[in-house]
Amino acid sequence: MSAFLRTYYRYETLPGLLQDALLLAIRLTWGLQFVQTGWGKWHSLPKVTAFFAELGIPLPALNAHVVATTELVGGLLLALGLLSRLGAAPLIFAMIVAYATSEQEAIGQLMHGNPDPFFAAAPFLFLLASLVVLVFGPGPYSVDFALKKKFEKSAE
Repeated sequence: MSAFLRTYYRYETLPGLLQDALLLAIRLTWGLQFVQTGWGKWHSLPKVTAFFAELGIPLPALNAHVVATTELVGGLLLALGLLSRLGAAPLIFAMIVAYATSEQEAIGQLMHGNPDPFFAAAPFLFLLASLVVLVFGPGPYSVDFALKKKFEKSAE
């Protein structure tokens, strides 16, 4: 039995080697997607404001500016891996609000045992990517990691 366990534990470390690359891919892909959506909102503020008003979001013009800035700046921070966990929190909040305001049907279906619309909704992968970075951090291929190493080195 111990030969089996040794082999298994050796194998188990192999996928772990891909963790850092996966975190980088998630950060770059979804960070840049956030940048793109934020940039698009900034260049279409009247349309975004009208859409927010249609959804019943209070202070739609102010919230359009806030969401556009959150997605643009938060996405850039996510992609760079700079202040990653701090930047992920407002992105998560924005995606929860997106679900609560524009994806109520998907939430209703989820509550009734049909998760497909929830997972297919536009905010899902943005929310998931932000949660991954919040929970696991940005990984070693990030500005955060480089700054942390530099700070630890100078503290010695």
